[in-house]
Amino acid sequence: MSTGTIDPPTPQEAGAHLVHEVVGPPLSGLEAGVAIGLGVVSLILAGAMPLLLGALADEHRLAVARIGDTAMLEALTMGLAAGFSGAVIRPARLRLIGLVAGLAVAAIDVAMIKTSGLGVMALRALAGLPEGVLLWITIGMIARTETPERWAGVFFAASTLTQFAVAAALSELVIPSLHANGAFVFGGLLVLVCAPVALLGRDRYAALPGGGDLAGTPPGRGWVALGGTVLFAAAGGAVAVYIAPLAHQAGLGPQVAGRAITASLAVQVLGSALATVAAGRVHYFTIFLGSTLVTLACWAVYLFWPPAWLFIAAAMVTGFVGLLATPFLVPMTIEADPSRRAAVQSGGAQLFGGALGPFLASRVVGERDVHGALVLGAVLAISALATFGGLHLTARKS
Repeated sequence: MSTGTIDPPTPQEAGAHLVHEVVGPPLSGLEAGVAIGLGVVSLILAGAMPLLLGALADEHRLAVARIGDTAMLEALTMGLAAGFSGAVIRPARLRLIGLVAGLAVAAIDVAMIKTSGLGVMALRALAGLPEGVLLWITIGMIARTETPERWAGVFFAASTLTQFAVAAALSELVIPSLHANGAFVFGGLLVLVCAPVALLGRDRYAALPGGGDLAGTPPGRGWVALGGTVLFAAAGGAVAVYIAPLAHQAGLGPQVAGRAITASLAVQVLGSALATVAAGRVHYFTIFLGSTLVTLACWAVYLFWPPAWLFIAAAMVTGFVGLLATPFLVPMTIEADPSRRAAVQSGGAQLFGGALGPFLASRVVGERDVHGALVLGAVLAISALATFGGLHLTARKS
C-alpha cells in the first residue's frame, strides 16, 4: 500500500479510474460517486431545515426562540460524530457502516411526526450522529485526493443541487398540503431509498501520509486552521438560520423567505461548480478575501428594509460566494498541516461552526429584532479571514 504520490495512470487505468489519490490505490468512478453520495444523503434536509423548523414553529410545535438551538444541536452532534469518527474509527467496513447510518437517519426523520417541543430538539440532535458518520466517509475520500478542493466542490455542488430540489419540493408542494409531518416523512423516505447504495462503495481507505489507519490529532497549525474553519462556518450559520425572521422584520411575507432559500440553494450549485474550475488555479486566500467582502455587503442589505427582489438577490449572491469559498477550506488546512490530519477533521469543524453560529445568534436576537445575527456574522467572518491570512503569511515565511 503506497503512502506517496502515485504514478500517472496508464491509458487502461485512466479508463477504469476517476479519482487518483495521494495515498492508496485510485478509486473507481462508482466508488467515488458512492462516497460523494453518502455525504449528500447526510445533508439532504440541511438546506430545507429553516423551512422545516419554521413550519414546526407555525404549528406551535417549536418556539421561535428554539429554532437556532435546534439547528445548533443537530449540526453539533453531526460535527462531533464526524470528528470522532475521523480520529478514532478505522476506515474499514465502510459499506456496512454507511448502510446502517443511512437507515438510522431515515428512521429518525420519520419519528419526527409525533414530536414537539423538547422532543424535536432531542430527535434532531440524535439525527446528527448517523449523519456525521456518513459525512466522515465522504470527507475521508476527499482528504486523500490530489486535488481535494476539486472533489470538495463536486460534493458541495451535488449536495446543494439535491438540497435545492428537496427544498423546492417541500416549500411548494409538501409543506402547504401535508405540513411539517409530511416533509419529514418525505425526507426519511428519500434517505431510505438511497441508503443501500453504500454497499457499492469502497470498503476501506488507505492510511494517511503520517502512517497508520487512524487520523489522530493534528499539530498546532492544524488546530488553528480548524479554528478558522469553525469561525467561517459559524458566520454563515448565524445569519442563514434566521433568514425567515429577517424577511419578516423587513416586512416581507413567508413566501419571500422560502423563495430566498430555494434561490440561494440554486446558485450555490453554480458556486460549487466554479470552485471545481478554480481548483489549482486560484489561491484559497484570494477566494476567501473576495467572498468575505461580498458577503458583508449582502448582509448589510438586510438591515435596510429591502424590497422582495433585493432581499432574494442578496440571499442568492451570499449563497453563491459561500459555496464558492467552502471547498477551499480543505487546501487551507492542508497548507497549514501537510500530514492531512487536520483535513480529515475539516468536515467536523465545519459542522461544529455551523452549530456554533446559530447558538451564538440565538443569544443576540429577540422575538422582534433579529438584526443582532448580522452583526455577529460579520464579526465571525472577519475573524475567520484574519486567521486564514495569518496562516498563509506564516506558511510563506516558513
